[in-house]
Amino acid sequence: MSGTITKVSGPLVVAEGLADANVSDVVRVGSQRLIGEILNMTGDQASIQVYEETSGLGPGAAVETTGMPMSVELGPGMLDNIYDGIQRPLPEMRALAGDSITRGTDVPALNREKKWDFVPVAKPGDQVGPGDVLGTVQETSAILHKIMVPPGVSGQVVSVASGEHVVTDIIAVVKDAKGAEHQLPMYQRWPVRIARPYTKKYVPSRPMNSGQRIIDTMFPIAKGGTAAVPGPFGSGKTVVQHQLAKWSDVDIVIYIGCGERGNEMTDVLMEFPELKDPRNGEPLMKRTVLIANTSDMPVAAREASIYTGITIAEYFRDMGYDVAVLADSTSRWAEALREMSGRLEEMPGEEGYPAYLASRLSQFYERAGCVECLGADDRQGSVTAIGAVSPPGGDISEPVSQATMRIVKVFWALDSSLAYARHFPAINWLTSYSLYLDTLRPWYTEQFGETYMRNREKAMHILQEENELQEIVRLVGQDALSPADRLTMETAKMIREDFLQQNAFVDEDAYSSYAKQFRLLDVVLHYDVLCREALDKGADMEALFAISAREKIGRAKMADAGTFSADYDAIEAQMKKEVEEVVAGGENA
Repeated sequence: MSGTITKVSGPLVVAEGLADANVSDVVRVGSQRLIGEILNMTGDQASIQVYEETSGLGPGAAVETTGMPMSVELGPGMLDNIYDGIQRPLPEMRALAGDSITRGTDVPALNREKKWDFVPVAKPGDQVGPGDVLGTVQETSAILHKIMVPPGVSGQVVSVASGEHVVTDIIAVVKDAKGAEHQLPMYQRWPVRIARPYTKKYVPSRPMNSGQRIIDTMFPIAKGGTAAVPGPFGSGKTVVQHQLAKWSDVDIVIYIGCGERGNEMTDVLMEFPELKDPRNGEPLMKRTVLIANTSDMPVAAREASIYTGITIAEYFRDMGYDVAVLADSTSRWAEALREMSGRLEEMPGEEGYPAYLASRLSQFYERAGCVECLGADDRQGSVTAIGAVSPPGGDISEPVSQATMRIVKVFWALDSSLAYARHFPAINWLTSYSLYLDTLRPWYTEQFGETYMRNREKAMHILQEENELQEIVRLVGQDALSPADRLTMETAKMIREDFLQQNAFVDEDAYSSYAKQFRLLDVVLHYDVLCREALDKGADMEALFAISAREKIGRAKMADAGTFSADYDAIEAQMKKEVEEVVAGGENA
């Protein structure tokens, strides 16, 4: 069915003569067949969001509807790939059209020529339903791709074709209860705005280990959880996202560069193939899908890129994998919503954002979760959604930050004053929070005993006390504090500089295991305990602060991953001995 354009306003095109079209249908616009999506219908008039540059389009040009909603292709070939916001493969588009991608270029998302070795799991005669595994493909050295029965199909397997196939080949035929045969290729299509189904959703109960001490120990996120990283320009949002992508103990990473600068995406592209996955030594790209819709690419496609990423994540989740979706940044996505809303002449909400901003954010974050997948083998998978927020001027009272805070359960607030002081990650420990602490406590207790969370609570208490004491220090100076309060200030400084501060560009410090984090914080807090006992016995405060073991505590975070336990044992022994010597010296005096 086709219609004609009556109005063009930037990425918004209005066309008439489309009475039989539906909202969310994909359309082809103009002679170059630009990709667009219908946003709303009024009679036979459709408002269309075009995902490519519309210059040169004018009234009278033809619009043709495909009759299908905006969908992605899900199958082997997505990993180790980079897509634009509507799942067009950028390397293949570059090979076809050169460095400057021409409008209307139509390249299938999955390579139609590459052959994959399909190993059947199901046999003729088996009864299968949605989510059941028909067979597997070794997509990369790190990930085994499971070819599943798509939702809505069930019945008896008639035939299965093993061997090498391209994604469009029919690898299985399933006959349903009515006798109809369903020919199943190696890939599926799924509408991006509809969440993929699952059997049951669980409360997340396992932490996602990121290797970042302030995250893992102070403000942990659960696998299947939601988090936001708000912060002003230059506070390290992108580096935090990169660190999470590199080190998180998930099976697959979906990194969405949504409206940020192109050079940030370039950093990912240059860095990830060089980085080794800590779990198997393979290049990190082998388990990564990149979606690039940077600030110099069409604004309208930003909105689609978020949904493209979360749909791909749900597909891998359905195989039983743990997936992390990193969106950088949801503020740029919200700006795309605001632009399209303005062109549609909708009533604006706060700061010009559409009134449905919070609803759209919720639709994205609620697709995260820990679920029991469809299928007979009781697979469990998770999608963890982490969105960077870029409030103008770092003001988190603006609508996107506030709407996000009401939805997510972890809030890592980046602070420009910490960034200017070269304290990275610049996550403010006084304004950040995690609502997963209670649900994750049993896991920490089971792995490390009750000491882990007790140390975490004690460290947070010391940091909060330091903040209160800073008020007194600013008024009357540090000399007015009691020895116990001076010790609190010193311990808080050690927690900040020796534990929370972490260098993403030093190999020994870029990643910290739970065991290393636990021992490092334990050493710092043990120093606090020994010194308080010594002060009670009349020891000299300045001498306690000057013991040589303190310097070793400062360097302890650089300890090698294989020897840190022995190193920390030696530091604790030296620290105890030196504190005892200070106490003995005071008694003799």
